[in-house]
Parts: sequence; C-alpha cells; structure tokens
Amino acid sequence: MEHIIIIGNGISGVTLARHIRKLSDKKITIISAETDYFFSRTALMYVYMGHMKFKHTQPYEDWFWKKNRIELMTAYVEKVATETKEIYLANGTSLSYDKLVIATGSKPNKFGWPGQDLPGVQGLYSKQDLEMLEKNAPNNNVCKRAVIVGGGLIGIEMAEMLRSRDIPVTFLVREKSFWDGVLPNGESSMINQHILSHHIDLRLDTNLKEIVPDEQGRVKAVTTDKGDTISCNVVGLTAGVTPNIDFLKDSNIALGKGVKVNRYLETSAPDVYAIGDCAEQQEAIGQRRPVEAVWYTGRMMGETLAQTICGNRIAYNPGHWFNSAKFLDIEYQTYGWVFSERNKKAYEKHFHWRHPKENICITVAYHKETKKFLGINTFGIRMRHEIFDRWLRQSKDIDHVMTYLKDANFDPEFYTQYEDAIVAKYNAEHDKNIDPKKKSWKRIFSKA
Repeated sequence: MEHIIIIGNGISGVTLARHIRKLSDKKITIISAETDYFFSRTALMYVYMGHMKFKHTQPYEDWFWKKNRIELMTAYVEKVATETKEIYLANGTSLSYDKLVIATGSKPNKFGWPGQDLPGVQGLYSKQDLEMLEKNAPNNNVCKRAVIVGGGLIGIEMAEMLRSRDIPVTFLVREKSFWDGVLPNGESSMINQHILSHHIDLRLDTNLKEIVPDEQGRVKAVTTDKGDTISCNVVGLTAGVTPNIDFLKDSNIALGKGVKVNRYLETSAPDVYAIGDCAEQQEAIGQRRPVEAVWYTGRMMGETLAQTICGNRIAYNPGHWFNSAKFLDIEYQTYGWVFSERNKKAYEKHFHWRHPKENICITVAYHKETKKFLGINTFGIRMRHEIFDRWLRQSKDIDHVMTYLKDANFDPEFYTQYEDAIVAKYNAEHDKNIDPKKKSWKRIFSKA
C-alpha cells in the first residue's frame, strides 16, 4: 500500500489528507510537533480573549482520525533523505515514504535584534505561543505593559488580545502609516485613527533597536531608533512570518524563501511536494506573491494536490486574489488588486469613498485608460465574493460595478446601505449619471 507522509497538521496538510482519503485507500501519516490534533489557527486569539476554549478550535472530533484511517504522529522531523525516501525524527527513529508532502507552515520573523530571545519575548503563531502569552501576560498585574513590534495583521490581533485584559500596549510600526505597503492612504489613515481610539500607543515610523533584560534575564524594556526607552514585561514580535523550512537545509530539495514548487506543487525531488505557507511558486501566477501565508490558499493547495497524488494530475490555480480580516472591530475584505500608493501600477487609478462619521469606506481600483475593474477594498461593508469574482473574470468596467454595486452587498437585513452615497460621489468625481440598480436576486445568482 502506498504510504503518504505529510509533515505538518495545519489547514493545508489536513485538507490534503482528508481529500486523499475521499479518493483512495492509501496509507496516510500526518506528523506534527505542535499539537496532537488539527485546530483553527485563526481562532487562537479568541481563546485568549475568553470567547471560546481551545477544544472549540478543533473542527473534528478526536475519533475522526482513526475512523478515517489517518494516522497522527506527534514528533519533530529533523532530516529528509530523498535519495532513500526516508525521514528522520528527533526521537532517533525513521520512517519510509512513497510520497512526501511538506506542509510545515510559517514561523515568526526575527531580525537579529539584541535581546530577541529573552524570556518574555515571543511571537503569536502557534499553540505554544498562546500558552506562553497566558504565562507572560495573564493580567495587568503581572504584565504592566506590552510592546508589539510589527504593523501587520498578527500585530493588531495581539494588541486586541492584550487590550481585552486591560494591559497597556505600545505598538511600534516602522512604516509612516499602518500597513501602508498594502493599504491605500485613505484606508491606512482610518486604521491609524481606529487603533488610537482603542487606547493603543501607536508609534509610527519607529523601529525597535534593542530589547533590554532585567537582573533575572527577563525583558524589562525596549529602546527605539527615536531614542525612547519603553518599560515593558512582554515584547510581541509580529514583523511577519517566514516559511518554516530550516530542517530541509541539508536536503537536496531546492529552497528559496520557501520550498520551491512548480504549478503542480512538485519540488525538485521526485515524489516530494510542498503546500501551504512554506511553498514558493517558481512560476508567476498573475500578480500573486510567490509565497502566500493565507488560510484559503493552503486549503486550495491541499485539495489540488490530493487529485495529483491520486492519479489526476492538475495544476494549482488559485484564481483571483481575495482575503478578509479584522482590524479590531472593523471588518475588511479585498477582491482583485488594490495596491497602496507606493506600490500602485502606472495604469492603476483609485476611487475612494469614506463615511463622514463611521469607520466605513471602500476603494475601487480600475485601469485609467480602459476603465477595467481591477479590485476593491471594503471596510465595514460585507460583500459577496462570487459577484466580484465574476466581474473580474468577465473584465467588467468600473461603471458596471457602480451600477450593480447593490447586488454585491452582503450585509445583514436592516443594515444601513451606503451604495447610493458611494455612487453619488463617483458620479460627481467622474461626471457620470449612473443610477444604481436595486438589488436583483436574479442577477445575484445568475452565471451570466
């Protein structure tokens, strides 16, 4: 019986195992040193905030794995020998495989800061990180202040977690405005204001210089490139993540930032594949990044590779970019590409609308010459993925998007609708007379 070994029990590895089992009777072994069972990584913050228990983050009952003949092994892989098709574990044992899948995810970035390995300094990625935060910052008596380094989604999640326990937070962001390498100026400015409104000490254009220990060797302060010293008990390092591939450096598998794969998720070694956060696409897929540390792409890679491993070799095709997140209590969605001012393409033009009082806004990107719709960001308005995906596939123009924008709205019934105000501003700025059409369920569910 063919033996499939999957290293990593995150969304990509577990999705792969489930779909292989649906398609075949192959022997499947999942190896992980993090947890016994798969859990939803994006829900970790809600465990700390008291909204759920850790067991609630596990989508499958403990009996699921045995029933579906998926063997789970708690171990750490130290080496992969592709020439003999063996993996070597930290406990001194080895396993043979017929096909090997690397799905080891990411690890928090460290940039050689003095003191970055002190007790009280941590990331926020794994279950072990969550347990460490419970010890380092159980309340505001133990943790008088935390400093978070890095202005991305993990950083703002960690700030929200700590503030839920009334722990003062200083947020060091090296950019001149929060996430301004991703968000256009109007959106980034709104998030700056929102962070400050939650009593978070946001310090923009500020870099960490050093983490200072106390007499017992624990963190007691940080210094910044502005000459400030900030006393603290916890430092959260959230300056992005890197593929977790250190154990492969002595293998003959081609590595870059991640494990290099082709469109079929195959590595340079026979019968070895990589999926999820640790996979690096060698061939460009539109404007998508070579490494995408995103939940849904990991799931899609797992589904795709299961077909290939079970005899139906198909290429990975993630389609149009989309994502969603939360900035404290503001919901964010993006479809297609809306680049920040510093990364914007020469042909790209933006239309931006913001509510005069609420933290609600949208930015629509379109081609300045052809008027082709390129993408949309929404904050505080829920939109329908399938509609924007269709408009992108059909290369609709921005006038079409504005005319039928109400069809894309997915806010609950009785929520305030803003499309009339959005289109009115668009008309005024573009000398148009578009009349936004009322929502039509026939149009929403039509494949045309």
